[in-house]
Amino acid sequence: MKKTYLFTPGPTQIPPEVVLAEASPMIHHRTSEFSDIFANVSENLKYVFQTKDGEVFTFASSGTGGMEACVANTLSRGDKAIVVSGGKFGERWAQICGTYGVNTVKIEVENGKAVDPAVVNDTIEKEQDAKVVFTTLSETSTGVIHNIEAIAKVVKGRNLLLAVDGISGIGVQPFKMDDWGIDIAVTGSQKGFMLPPGLAFVCVAQSAWDSIEKSDLPKYYWNLKKMRKALSSKTTAYTPAISLIMAAGKSIEIIRSEGIEKVWARHAKLAHATREGIKALGLELFANDAAGNVLTSVKIPKGVNFDAGIKKLRDETGVTIAGGQDELKGKIFRVGHMGYVNEFDIVLAISAVEKILHEGGYKVELGKGVSRVQEILVG
Repeated sequence: MKKTYLFTPGPTQIPPEVVLAEASPMIHHRTSEFSDIFANVSENLKYVFQTKDGEVFTFASSGTGGMEACVANTLSRGDKAIVVSGGKFGERWAQICGTYGVNTVKIEVENGKAVDPAVVNDTIEKEQDAKVVFTTLSETSTGVIHNIEAIAKVVKGRNLLLAVDGISGIGVQPFKMDDWGIDIAVTGSQKGFMLPPGLAFVCVAQSAWDSIEKSDLPKYYWNLKKMRKALSSKTTAYTPAISLIMAAGKSIEIIRSEGIEKVWARHAKLAHATREGIKALGLELFANDAAGNVLTSVKIPKGVNFDAGIKKLRDETGVTIAGGQDELKGKIFRVGHMGYVNEFDIVLAISAVEKILHEGGYKVELGKGVSRVQEILVG
């Protein structure tokens, strides 16, 4: 008998009560019943973003759609943007900007490393006509956490905006929209929010609206001005993902009940235990000092076909971890520990890694990683 466990960087496991909320009978979206639900979700989303003055808009899309909304609404034809490119999803900012014909200056960051805020500062000094800095909280392809608070300090006081991809980080990693001075941020439903894929949440600070009002890039569905007008009437500009929004109400309720600081602390503890378990097996971490609460990236030892082991594990046991992407395929694997995850999930995840290594011919003392995890979590 197989039982499904997800230790991927998304989608993540979903609490039963969230599943049940999504399974509620369908209602019509142009009714007071839906408007009340949507208004409550929109207001409670502010808590997760840690904003009081910002507005949160919900799109029926992947997180990438939310990223596109950030680009299409903050820039105009001929504008210049600075992009921190340190992995697949940092590069995605540059690709979206390129699609809209934005003049893009990339800060190239080595895979597995976090960007130095001083380099961001130097780039801004050099490119003083830039309008937006696009960066990433959690680079899902590598497990790297960029220091958004420090980057925000560099950007603050200059005539440009800071846009953050927090798709895998928000709700897992400390993130403070107001306190740090972030202008626009995006996240997705299938990570720390413990929901299925399908929703993108875009939080817009008051400081971003001047640029949004002036933006002349083409947009129809991704139009934040239309979304703002609809939100003022407690609805969406276009047909929403009703069931997902009902589920979001329950997931955010769970997050608020635990408390966002405790959510961050829980993820930090689980991340630490995961890495200690990995090191106990003699494996080398990939992101290392730049790693955060979202996932653990690990270098695959020579001689082990880990990707084949991942497939075998998934097919035979229902336990799924992730391999590397693009140029990191076959070089790293990634263990996600975000969202609906507790201490015993980490024991299971490390046990799964041990199984792959053992069956792949890597000399490993079975139980050594699990034992180290237990020491961390019990201690």
